[in-house]
Amino acid sequence: MIDLSQYQSITNYIGGQHLAPRAGNYLHNINPATGERIGTIPASDSADVEDAVAAARQALPHWQHSKPEERFAILNKIADLIDQYQDEFALAETTDNGKPLSLSKRVDIPRASANFRFFATGIMHFSTESHIMEDTAVNYTMRQPIGIVGCISPWNLPLYLFSWKIAPALAAGNCVIAKPSEVTPLTAYLLSHICTEAGLPAGVLNILHGDGPSCGSAIVAHPAIKAISFTGSTRAGQHIASVAAPMFKKLSLELGGKNPNIIFEDCNWDKMMRTTIQSSFANQGQICLCGSRILVQRSVYQKFKEEFVANAAKLTVGDPLLPESKQGAVVSKMHYEKILSCIELAKAEGGNILLGGHAVEVPGRCANGYFIAPTIVEGLGAQCRTNMEEIFGPMVTIQAFDTEAEAIALANCSDYGLASSVWTQDISKANRVAMQIQSGIVWLNCWLLRDLRTPFGGVKNSGVGREGGWDALRFFTEPKNVCLEL
Repeated sequence: MIDLSQYQSITNYIGGQHLAPRAGNYLHNINPATGERIGTIPASDSADVEDAVAAARQALPHWQHSKPEERFAILNKIADLIDQYQDEFALAETTDNGKPLSLSKRVDIPRASANFRFFATGIMHFSTESHIMEDTAVNYTMRQPIGIVGCISPWNLPLYLFSWKIAPALAAGNCVIAKPSEVTPLTAYLLSHICTEAGLPAGVLNILHGDGPSCGSAIVAHPAIKAISFTGSTRAGQHIASVAAPMFKKLSLELGGKNPNIIFEDCNWDKMMRTTIQSSFANQGQICLCGSRILVQRSVYQKFKEEFVANAAKLTVGDPLLPESKQGAVVSKMHYEKILSCIELAKAEGGNILLGGHAVEVPGRCANGYFIAPTIVEGLGAQCRTNMEEIFGPMVTIQAFDTEAEAIALANCSDYGLASSVWTQDISKANRVAMQIQSGIVWLNCWLLRDLRTPFGGVKNSGVGREGGWDALRFFTEPKNVCLEL
């Protein structure tokens, strides 16, 4: 049974053991809904990374040569245990992140178990290719695990995205050095207990807690770690690439987004409105796939503005443990202050605040929490900072367009290219627009429908590489061609 009292002081997970950081340094862990310290986490550094690499080296010979059936059984057991302890995981996620408990129960934790189950099953069907050279030779391509890999995940969907990386890496036969965000460490810590219970061999998965400069950088720079999978800011991704590329490490970088949501006059209005509220403010806007630039055809712009503002005003901001709260706290004081500064920037750039634009005081236990009202801004040009820079909070802009070509131009003017949504009942128009939008994902008349078999990732400043499905298993393996002369 998971003991939630262990929140007070969590530890690293190295070689199957829970260990304190070598240097004895710790960071505070803050509940963003209350502003209170709930415990401490290791401030790991290069010495702890060395210990983790040593443990992974010891475990690698068995794990990389284990049968897919063995890896399937263990990863599937991890998924079963996440389901078994779903309530404990969900409470930990909400305590750590500030998101509504209902969201953690409905989305984050079920998706984490689904990630393990998907890749546990996927490795049983992961096939290789062969090529026959008439009567001369047969070529077959082996896909072998890389060895030791590094997985660094963000704070917005903590266990969801942590498992999205480590599950395919483990399924492919690698040993993993993983770092969750230091802002949201709890569910990764609970996962380490789950892995022990599921029978994962010691050293196969090592979880280090700490910040980016001391712990994350040491993972990226370690010569024994041959691949890095990272999700986070574009700025951090640029630094990782500058270190890892000269070392010829494999890189998968899922970075920021400034996603357009294009609404044509012929859309299914009611469905569009419901979904746009969700795609704007789900998880307090702290999802890389949120549509933060809403582009509306001018003929329905006024109608959209009035209804969108009225619907967003109904979103209850409050204690994330209460079922009526639709908006929880943003993740940290630093991020809270950043979002408020972005609101002030929007005003300075000439933006008209239609809704929100301020912090929210929540009474009771959350009086010192980091809450911000859903914020809607109009009147800003496409090239202003508010429309060009990622904010990652409950704040969206709305802009009008006249023609299909103008909508595409507005959608593509960002330096980012992660995701987009298009709303129209004209299937030909939907496909024309989808083909011309510069993004890795286009949703037509929907948002956040995710098939785990499909590739996930962006273009431009939104990253390099793809996650998900066979793309993830290919990333965490190296192809080797063998040519046999007949």
